[in-house]
Amino acid sequence: MPDNSNAPASSAFETATYAKVTWRLLPMLFLCYVASYLDRVNVGFAKLQMLNDLKFSETVYGLGAGIFFIGYFIFEIPSNMILHRVGARLWIARIMITWGIISGAMIFVDSPTTFYVMRFLLGVAEAGFFPGVILYLTYWYPAHRRGKMTALFMTGVPISGVIGGPLSGWIMKAMPGVHGLAGWQWMFILEAIPSLLLGVFVIFYLKDRIRGADWLSEAEKQLLEAQIQAESSQKQEASLGQMFANPRVWLMALIYFCFVMGLYGVSFWLPTIIKATGVTDTFNIGLLTAIPYASAAIAMILIGHSADSRRERRWHVAIPALLGSVGLILSTVYDHNTVLAMSALTLATIGIITVLPLFWSLPTAFLGGAAAAAGIALINSLGNLAGFVSPYLVGWLKDQTQSTNSGMFVLAASLVLGALLTLSVPKHLVNK
Repeated sequence: MPDNSNAPASSAFETATYAKVTWRLLPMLFLCYVASYLDRVNVGFAKLQMLNDLKFSETVYGLGAGIFFIGYFIFEIPSNMILHRVGARLWIARIMITWGIISGAMIFVDSPTTFYVMRFLLGVAEAGFFPGVILYLTYWYPAHRRGKMTALFMTGVPISGVIGGPLSGWIMKAMPGVHGLAGWQWMFILEAIPSLLLGVFVIFYLKDRIRGADWLSEAEKQLLEAQIQAESSQKQEASLGQMFANPRVWLMALIYFCFVMGLYGVSFWLPTIIKATGVTDTFNIGLLTAIPYASAAIAMILIGHSADSRRERRWHVAIPALLGSVGLILSTVYDHNTVLAMSALTLATIGIITVLPLFWSLPTAFLGGAAAAAGIALINSLGNLAGFVSPYLVGWLKDQTQSTNSGMFVLAASLVLGALLTLSVPKHLVNK
């Protein structure tokens, strides 16, 4: 008979070790993502004043909001490959400091051309941060633990909405005219400061790999390394050329594209949709945007835990995507009723944002090594092209129809397609 006398002790040690890693890494990565996402989408709040001040059309705004992702797309894979070689600590710090500087420099926008240039440069600066962190988590956690960790990290998206909405609304209401700057200019300046400070702190705080973590004991290091090595032996260690030719990678990119269509439809247009229901005060709009994001933060953690405990991925991705689609459609039905529209937008935000961390448990379940670094970046960069298509399309449709409703229908259809494609992925490939 096998000797199981040490099983409970071993299990307790493993649990304690991963808890230690999580408390060390996740709060810092989470704060970085909150700052990152806030600087990426706060243009949605700036729009409430900037369009009138600078005489921009909805199409100009949509193109400027989306052109961020062209720069992001071009530099995503090179950035992630550099991170894999030089380490997360220095490269994440470089990304954050650069994007903080450029985000603050958005105060100099005075024409469509400068708007497009600054948004493009912000995308170049931020390229590699998100896929770099996803890759970084694979250095520390096996697949069956990574769903929850990715969900905790990605609560930075809704939490940035919970914090950033009221903060942006307050700055834009309270600061116009101070030292001759508009409220939207003060918003860009003040919200860039956390990125700069965190970027400097990352240099001294993060460790690139398990072996270099001086806050772990030797036994803890060996446990973590053994689990990562055991999982790596089951992953695809393909050359970069083979990875680019892998149809599964391209399927993942298409699925992610569909989900990102919904994400940035909400992120860049939520303040505008709320304003259209009859709310005009920028601070009140900011407070209301916090409701969908706070609800989504709770849902992300609960559903991520469910996916890990059941070791099931596909339905945990598909069902929230379908709920998000329903929420977007209902928001068009009740677009002149603030309470009902907010309820629909809350459902949509819960579905859309919950999908994203769970999606990343799919490709990281079968990609490893250098293929994972390039594969994750490829999927993220191609998928994030939807961040260009989505706001531009919604802006163009709004100019044509004087309503965001037609754009919401397109985004809802994209979420349904993403859900169906997710269910086409072989179950044995991702349920680990």
